[in-house]
Amino acid sequence: MQVLDKATARPHTTDNVYYAHLTPLAFLERSAYVYANKPAIIYGDRKITYAQMQERCRRVASALRKNGLQTGDRVAFLSPNIVPMAEAHFAVPMAGGVLVAINIRLSADEIAYILEHSGAKFLFVDTEFNSLVKPGQVGHIVNLIDDRSCKPFDGYPSYKDFYESGDPEPQPDYLESEYDTISINYTSGTTGRPKGVMYHHRGAYLNALGENITSHIEADAVYLWTLPMFHCNGWCYTWAIPAAGATSVCLRKFDPAVAWDLIEKEGVSNMCGAPTVLIAMANHPRAREVKLKRPLTITTAGAPPSPTILGQMEELGVRVEHVYGLTETYGPHTVCQWQEEWKDLTPEERARKKARQGVSYVIANARTRVVDENMNDVPADGQTMGEVVMRGNNVMKGYFENPEATAQAFRGGWFHSGDLAVMHPDGYIELRDRAKDIIISGGENISTIEVEQVVVKHPAVMECAVIGVPDDYWGEVPKAFVVLKPDVQATPEEIIAFCRDNMAHFKAPKYVEIGDLPKTSTGKIQKFVLRDKEWAGKEKRIN
Repeated sequence: MQVLDKATARPHTTDNVYYAHLTPLAFLERSAYVYANKPAIIYGDRKITYAQMQERCRRVASALRKNGLQTGDRVAFLSPNIVPMAEAHFAVPMAGGVLVAINIRLSADEIAYILEHSGAKFLFVDTEFNSLVKPGQVGHIVNLIDDRSCKPFDGYPSYKDFYESGDPEPQPDYLESEYDTISINYTSGTTGRPKGVMYHHRGAYLNALGENITSHIEADAVYLWTLPMFHCNGWCYTWAIPAAGATSVCLRKFDPAVAWDLIEKEGVSNMCGAPTVLIAMANHPRAREVKLKRPLTITTAGAPPSPTILGQMEELGVRVEHVYGLTETYGPHTVCQWQEEWKDLTPEERARKKARQGVSYVIANARTRVVDENMNDVPADGQTMGEVVMRGNNVMKGYFENPEATAQAFRGGWFHSGDLAVMHPDGYIELRDRAKDIIISGGENISTIEVEQVVVKHPAVMECAVIGVPDDYWGEVPKAFVVLKPDVQATPEEIIAFCRDNMAHFKAPKYVEIGDLPKTSTGKIQKFVLRDKEWAGKEKRIN
C-alpha cells in the first residue's frame, strides 16, 4: 500500500494512481506510440523514425546492462551532434546510468580528468577524437564510426555492433526517484578544474517542457542542431524535441552556409545558438538568398546579444527568443518574455527591450532576483547592479563529489550565478557583466557588455569583445577586440571616435585591436584568453 511522507505528503514510490515520476524517458515512450512512423532524427540522407529510435535506445540500454552497467554508473560520450549522441540522452538513463557528455574541444588532459573524476565505466567516442583518449582510461569503449577517415580503436565494438547485441524489449524501470541523477555536465574550468554539475530526471523533464513553451515547439517543428548536445545536454532540447514529437536535424559541425541550406531543404522551424552563431548566419551571403518555407525561431543565449544583431535577424524575418542561464541551471533559466505592446516600438527600441535577460521560466517556480552582498534585492531602477541569484526546478542538484563548492554556490538558500545585472522597473533583469569581467577604471565601474553593444553599432564591425587592460594611471581601461565584416574596412581610431560619440568618454575603449576572437565550441568568446595575454607579467587584477 502507498505510504506518504508525513512531512511532505509526497509518495515514496510510484504505486499510487495519482503520481508518476517526472522523467524525460516518458517523452520517447509517448512519441514512439503517438508518432511511430514520423522522423525523429534526420542526419544527411538517413531518417530514423520514433519507433526505430525507441528500439535502438532499448538495445543500447540492454547492451549496457549486459556489459556490467549498474544503476548510477556513469557513461561518457565524446561526440559531435550525430545520431548516437541524440540517442544517448535516452539510452543511458533507460539503462539506469548517468550520462556524461564531454566537450569535444577540450584537451586530452581535461578529458582524462573528467573521465577519472566522474568514474565513467563506459566511453562512447567518435573516431575523430580517438587521439584525445586512451583505452585504459575506462573499462569499456564503443567506437562511433561517423568520420570514416579516422581509425577506430582495435578490439572494441562499433556503435552498430554494440546496440545490435542488445534486446529490443522494454527495459526494467531502474528509476528509484525522479531526483535520481540523469546527467553530469562539466563546467568549462577556466578558473581551475571543471566541476561536475548534476541534473536530475525531474529537472530535465521540466526544463525540456520549458524550452518547448519558450521556443514555441510543437509536433510539426523541425529543429536544427547547431548547438552542441554536450553543452548542458543541448540546453535540454535533446529531451524537448522528443517531448513534442518534433524532428531533429543533426549537424556534425556548424557552418553557416550548411545551416542555411538545411533550413531551406528540411523546412527548419527552430534552432539554438550563441549570439556568435547569429552573427555568422546574418553576415553570410546565403542569408539574403534563402527563402524561408516557414517561420524560423532562433533561441539565443551564452552571451548577451547586442540590439544590433537582434535587429539584423528581425530584418531577415527570423524570430529570436533571448534566454539566459548557466550550466548549473540546465542551460536557460530566464527568458525575455515578449510583450505585445513592444510591437508598436521602433525597431531599435524593440531590439533594446529584447536584449534583456528577462524573467524566470514558467517551470522555474521562483522569481529571479538581483541582490547586494547582504542578499537584499537591489532597487528596480535599471541602474543599481547586483548579483543574479536563482532557485527552483531547473537549478542543479549540486556539484558531483564537491560538497564545499555546492555549499558555496547555494549560500543563503539561492544559487549564486556570479553574473552582475540590474533589475528594471518592469521586473526584467539585464546583465551588465560577469563579476570577474567588470572593469574598474579610476574607481568607476564600466560594463563590458555596455561598451560592446556600442562598438557593434559601428557599420564595419561584425563582432567584438571588451576587457579591461592595465593602465598606469587609471588602473585599467577598456580595450575592444574587433572582428570586421567581410570586405569592409575601419581603423582602430575610427572605431574609438565612434564610441566616444555614442557613450561617456571614460567608458569608450582606449584601445582597439582588429583580428579574430578566441571562442569555445559553443561560440562563447573566451575573454580569459584575451585577458591572460594583456595581463601577462602584470599584477593580478583585483576583480
